Amino acid sequence: MSIGSDIAPFLAIMFVPLLSASFLAFFQAAAAATSFESKCLSFRPEKYIDGATRNVRQFVTAGTTLTFPDNDATCNRASQAVSSDMCRIALSIRTSRTSSIAFEAWFPENWSGRFLATGNGGIDGCIKYEDLAYGALNGFATVGANNGKNGTSGLAFLNNPETVIDFAWRSLHTSVETGKKLSKKLYHETYTKSYYLGCSLGGRQGIKSAEKFPKDFDGIVAGAPGVDFNDLVSWRARFYTITGPKTGADFIPATAWKTWIHDEVLHQCDTIDKVKDGIIEDPTLCKFDPSTLLCSRNSTTNCLNQNQVQQVKTIFSDYMYPNGQLIFPAMQPGSEINAVDRLYAGTPFAYSDDWFKYVVYNNALWNASTFDFLNARAAELLNPGNIRTYPSKLPKFESRGGKLLIYHGQQDHQITAFNTNRFYENLRGRRSYASMDEWVRFFRVSGMFHCSSGPGAWVLGQGGNAAQNGIMFDRQHNVLKAMVDWVEKGDAPEDIEGTKFVNDTVSQGVDFTRRHCKFPARNTYTGGDYKKPSSWKCK
Repeated sequence: MSIGSDIAPFLAIMFVPLLSASFLAFFQAAAAATSFESKCLSFRPEKYIDGATRNVRQFVTAGTTLTFPDNDATCNRASQAVSSDMCRIALSIRTSRTSSIAFEAWFPENWSGRFLATGNGGIDGCIKYEDLAYGALNGFATVGANNGKNGTSGLAFLNNPETVIDFAWRSLHTSVETGKKLSKKLYHETYTKSYYLGCSLGGRQGIKSAEKFPKDFDGIVAGAPGVDFNDLVSWRARFYTITGPKTGADFIPATAWKTWIHDEVLHQCDTIDKVKDGIIEDPTLCKFDPSTLLCSRNSTTNCLNQNQVQQVKTIFSDYMYPNGQLIFPAMQPGSEINAVDRLYAGTPFAYSDDWFKYVVYNNALWNASTFDFLNARAAELLNPGNIRTYPSKLPKFESRGGKLLIYHGQQDHQITAFNTNRFYENLRGRRSYASMDEWVRFFRVSGMFHCSSGPGAWVLGQGGNAAQNGIMFDRQHNVLKAMVDWVEKGDAPEDIEGTKFVNDTVSQGVDFTRRHCKFPARNTYTGGDYKKPSSWKCK
């Protein structure tokens, strides 16, 4: 008998339990998947939510690309790749006799026990499907809603104050209550901790929740928050009255802003931090003087006349009433290369134009060229839907242990970063920075445009942008994970390390990283390779 034949029975005895164990594990995994899929497809969410109608209930496998044929084209979200197995629920929920919201919940099979709500942007009614996918991928039961309207236009607000209320606060709160209830029914477990993630209008939504519904979230990540909303709308409306129309004799074209005006800003301010890298590390130190571009002082053709110089000075100055009362802070230098596409474009800024037409005045014929201080005062006094969002304290949110993490790009071209400095100081009042650190921390992100992109290390895990996939879900590089560790472990972030990919493309590798400091500390270059985070210190 051969050695092979002698050992064959022994091998058979040894491999049978191994094969049985592997098959058992396989069948257990398959059964679990089937179980969750069956649970999803038999779930009837409309049973548990008053005024709800189910539009979608589907089990989605990882690798699927969802399409949204009914989504308003202006939202620019026709499809979304999904990277986790999940149960998708879409409902229409009536919020009043004349208003309703579109609600989405993406419940991952591999649930961490955490709940996450996502925000919106502009004055839109666009669910950020990319943020839903991002939350579900990282184990959060994740929800979003459309603010009571579809698309980016403000027309739905016209003569419909209930929709304005949805937009101001009710849509998010309704989605939170709905999502928490449904997650408990689906998973048969109560969530452990509740989080929020949003930027711009979404940043304002998070802070409004802390103010009005302090029990909704344990941790709020608010980027570039559009707080003091009424005055923000007026500040944006004012730019058209500064620049005038494109046909005006003194209109400054986009090419001028994007090239030689921006170059002069960098010439005056880039190296304040001792590094010439195309990034103004702290724009509060930049006292830009546009008079150097005056044609009488400049021998090149790249120059401005006196009226144009005054335009630039006005843009980079605080917006104030004639009595000296501040309406909104100045635009920060460095933002001009993108701000010219909308704010300085020689046309009314669409969000502000729609807000005054369809909310403040309910008059589609209102003319943006007539905007003045009276309009600014009217918007603030009306405060539609109580949307202002400029608290000087958040005692109930703070006392229950809530945490607030704010970040703002220092080259933001839609909401001046200076307003978040102002908001933080207003919230601080006479308290010490150490006292504030217990529950709110603010990070200034150099070289970041509005919520994302820019020449700086702007990838922070702040949402579902494709570049976020290039960083780990850890507290050092990811603001959402930093918030989770702060809430659940008491491990508060001292800084956030942002990542800049080559050409903002993950596959091309990392260009550099930089740690962004906790306010009021300033990132200070200490020597060496400026692309290494070790060459900078928070001081």
